[in-house]
Amino acid sequence: MARAKKSKARTSGKTRRKSKLRASAKTLTGSRAQTGANIRQGPIVLYFWPTPNGLKITVMLEECGLPYVVKPVNIGKGEQFESQFLEISPNNRIPAIVDPNGPSGSAISVFESGAILQYLGRKTGRFYPAYERKRVRVDEWLHWQMGGLGPMAGQAHHFRHYAPDQIEYAINRYTNECRRLYGIMNKRLARHEYLAGPLSIADFACLGWARRWERQGQVIGEFPHLKRWLDALEARPAAARGLAVTVEGYSPPGNKKDTESWRILFTQGART
Repeated sequence: MARAKKSKARTSGKTRRKSKLRASAKTLTGSRAQTGANIRQGPIVLYFWPTPNGLKITVMLEECGLPYVVKPVNIGKGEQFESQFLEISPNNRIPAIVDPNGPSGSAISVFESGAILQYLGRKTGRFYPAYERKRVRVDEWLHWQMGGLGPMAGQAHHFRHYAPDQIEYAINRYTNECRRLYGIMNKRLARHEYLAGPLSIADFACLGWARRWERQGQVIGEFPHLKRWLDALEARPAAARGLAVTVEGYSPPGNKKDTESWRILFTQGART
């Protein structure tokens, strides 16, 4: 992985909105990472925190060999609610990207991890097939992760580790749902090397969540085909680089002892 550096990411600045997409990157990574001074020539700006959703995108960028700079968004300090970030990601969630070389050569921002994976797949022609029948299989498993594995594993994390009260029903509910979902993956992977057949963005989407099986109360030995898949992905050099991306000062968010971080992450209502 490239040595961490400090840099500034700049977009073209042709419009007011584009000027607000400028980013100060505290961590620079990627097999083809460039300095912020070269941002106009191609590096993607990744708004990132080392969560399972954030790591989906670093893995994809590394696997595609795309140059990128990382703009940390400290979700424990509430940086996801800053106005400039909300222009890119109105759902106040990471990850999000700004690609200075978007369609027709104009900058484009993309939020939501699934949409980013699809965009990068279309941009590079990698891990997201052009043939519609094959693409449908990838989309099925991508959306399975977005609507199932990610949210259910996230709830398991919350009630097992972050909730102020240990609610037995909630812990059992989401731990058992994770087990059901891992069972589905295990059956699928007994017949296929990867979720959609060939390696795809669906695998990258699931990887960050599946590797945290222990925090979800699972026993990986119960799912041998899932374990084979997980080991194979983690052994890929590019994927390993993507999974290793971090930011200065990172610690797992939402620690109950850190009351301010916990409040920011778990007590937000509507902001009008």
